[in-house]
Amino acid sequence: MKDGLPLPRRYGAIGALCCGTALIIIDGGIANVALPSIARDLHVESSSVVSIVTVYQLMLVMLLLPFAGLGERIGLKRMYQVGQAIFTIATLLCFFANSLPFLLVVRAAQAVGAAGALSVSSALIRSTYPASQLGRGLGINSVIVSSSAAAAPTIGGLVLAVAPWPWVFACAVPFAVLSLILGRALPNPPARDRHFDLLGAIMCAAMFGLVIGGAESAVHGNSPVVSAAIILTGATIGYYFVRREQGEASPILPIDLLARPVLALSAIGAYTAFIASMTLLLSTPFRLTQEFGFSAAMVGACIAPWPLTNMIVAPLSGWLSDRIPAGLLGGIGMAISIIALLLLAFLPAHPSYFDVAWRMALCGSGFGTFMPPNARLIIGSAPRNRAAAAGGMVSTVRLVGQTTGATVVAMLLALGVGAGRVPPLVSVGFAVVAGLCSVARLRPSIRNPARIEVQEDVPTLKTTR
Repeated sequence: MKDGLPLPRRYGAIGALCCGTALIIIDGGIANVALPSIARDLHVESSSVVSIVTVYQLMLVMLLLPFAGLGERIGLKRMYQVGQAIFTIATLLCFFANSLPFLLVVRAAQAVGAAGALSVSSALIRSTYPASQLGRGLGINSVIVSSSAAAAPTIGGLVLAVAPWPWVFACAVPFAVLSLILGRALPNPPARDRHFDLLGAIMCAAMFGLVIGGAESAVHGNSPVVSAAIILTGATIGYYFVRREQGEASPILPIDLLARPVLALSAIGAYTAFIASMTLLLSTPFRLTQEFGFSAAMVGACIAPWPLTNMIVAPLSGWLSDRIPAGLLGGIGMAISIIALLLLAFLPAHPSYFDVAWRMALCGSGFGTFMPPNARLIIGSAPRNRAAAAGGMVSTVRLVGQTTGATVVAMLLALGVGAGRVPPLVSVGFAVVAGLCSVARLRPSIRNPARIEVQEDVPTLKTTR
């Protein structure tokens, strides 16, 4: 099998992946700014319009792993392009929404398309770049994800300043079409001739949907008994789903990959790191506003150094991960983050902008050092014929971690401790777990596990670091 795409086709594939990922991430967050305008124009309650955001995130989490399995069956390139096409059509339909139910339906359709594209994007990155540059490619992808998430509110605000809220969605359509055109350059690894486990896909979606939806309702709802019942139902489905998957050759939930200590540690580390980062990022505006009296503009300026630093550090860390063990880079990254989180927890009594900004920059650099090598290890250590499952796991862990972080912040706010130093201290605890998971991968028995990777149906013995 060829090692990456030849030039200049590789540049076209990189452009398609970067453009598609940016659009999907931006469209997932850009609606946040428009929620008050949508509620006013559609004559609905503010509490109801929040579902425009939650339905998108929940559908993504539910569908990423099933679509990764489907992508292995029908082809990664086809899965990506079909997902992008669905996303483009649904984005256009958002422009014509004149009621909340219709907007929720097309937002769900957007999430279906986004899940189709994101579920195989990491596997396509692996086929696009040479193996010696995989870390660099995943570093670039990490920058696209973080910078797009940071830019979404700004883009939404700029659009709303000159146009009604439907244009918040419609402005992305030309770029989505461009991504589809560039997508012709994507690699096209051969599809696997195997049966798609439809029942397993349904059980996987139900497990994530019920557990996460139940947790959200427990924080925001008024019936803890109903919320507990929803979570218990999801957990029960998950128990039987995992037992069922243990007998599958290529399971929807990649328990065959998680059985490898290096991948299990990487997944746990990523999950806890995303909880830590989201807990800090969501709680900081409340603290700066309520405890220190910062204006909204100052809050935005204080948080901005995080993604800006991440944009510089993540590609460098990805490049280094092609040469230095991910366990070492991840341990260094989490050590930096832990120090920064402690500094943020114990800010001066009357902090200036600089006091907050340099701590946020330091924290962002730590997480930027951790994330790309961790993703590289997951993608690069999986057999090539399971790259889509590994990539789906990376995206799922990120979304579930971010959702868990948001739930943690909501719970802390409900307890009355979400606007002080408690959230960054909670983040420290999760960052410590992530750092320990990363350093544990340096053990010789975990760092160099023998693995069989199938390339063109010829097994070859390889090692990972």
